[in-house]
Amino acid sequence: MTATTYTPLPIDPVALKQLRDTDDAGRPCLPYVDEEGGDPLRCCLRPVAPGERVALVSYAPLRRWAEQTGATPGAYDEQGPVFIHADDCEGPAPSGGQYPFARPGSLRTLRRYSAEGRIVGGRLLEIPAPATEGFDAAFAEAFADPEVALVHVRAVEYGCFHFEVRRP
Repeated sequence: MTATTYTPLPIDPVALKQLRDTDDAGRPCLPYVDEEGGDPLRCCLRPVAPGERVALVSYAPLRRWAEQTGATPGAYDEQGPVFIHADDCEGPAPSGGQYPFARPGSLRTLRRYSAEGRIVGGRLLEIPAPATEGFDAAFAEAFADPEVALVHVRAVEYGCFHFEVRRP
């Protein structure tokens, strides 16, 4: 197994604290116990375990990044649903050298953004087997463009944000 070349980033702990109160659409957080599990958690980059207390919140990853960097994404500021733990969690565990939520055959879109927060391209990725090499190649392709500052990985089916990779 090959270790990841790029670092998948979860939602920042400061943002998580805010999202656990009010999400990026201005709605209150409504925690619940997920009896079945399986949905992807963006706070710790692993699936929900059955019986965990979670919340589905609206999250604007580019807006949050822009607040840290001074970028102005304008119309590219998207928000969408993400699952998070309803309470503080430990954050990501060691990944074992793999990208999160990387089921071969699944479709992801990799959106590329400039340091100003403008979209500068994108790519559809059908996750291959082995997934790590497929993601590494897609990120290498993205960062070969010197204008690309970060890449957002999203699910095609629902448009959900999965994780972010910043220029190394």
